[in-house]
Amino acid sequence: MNAGARRIFDDLRTLRVVVIHPPGDDRSVLEEQLRRIGCPVRAIWPLPAHLPTDADVIFFLVGPEIRNAGNWSAADTQATLIALSDYENPTALKMLLDTQAHGVITKPYRSTGVLSTLVLARASSGYQQRLHAKIGKLEEAIKARRHIERAMRILIDAHRLSENEAYEHMRSRATELRVTVGEIATIVIDAHEGMEKLGLGKRSKL
Repeated sequence: MNAGARRIFDDLRTLRVVVIHPPGDDRSVLEEQLRRIGCPVRAIWPLPAHLPTDADVIFFLVGPEIRNAGNWSAADTQATLIALSDYENPTALKMLLDTQAHGVITKPYRSTGVLSTLVLARASSGYQQRLHAKIGKLEEAIKARRHIERAMRILIDAHRLSENEAYEHMRSRATELRVTVGEIATIVIDAHEGMEKLGLGKRSKL
């Protein structure tokens, strides 16, 4: 077993699990199996307007009630979402897809299958969160690069520097002032815009 899989199994007993399902035998089967696994379980019904914020895993019934709920999508929570489906038809499948659930269990619910679905859903959820974090960092890097390029263009136009000279000037100033090149770029842009507002600077075509 690799380190990632071991971590998933190790954290099962610490997971805060919420089951959103009407009372009855079906819910009891899920609750009993989750408690056997070692998860603290809390049951909720009716379907709340918003996703619980104090849960690591949410098992929820996909039915007509979810249409009137608020934000019910994996994009709106850090929790792992596992859908509970009564039936399979185009409407139910559309609602299931809309939630972007990490896993699904269909009726009749059984004790077997809950653990494997939970483990796979947690792995999928963790992968998606890591992927979103990487995408966020890449977007920030692209935004920062564009910011620096704008400051370079200002220096090039104002002082007839080459691209390399403009960047090296900002980099050296950043080193001297112990700040980032991005912060120096902000100083350059703010100064340029301030001069333009005063009517003293050459208006850039940026």
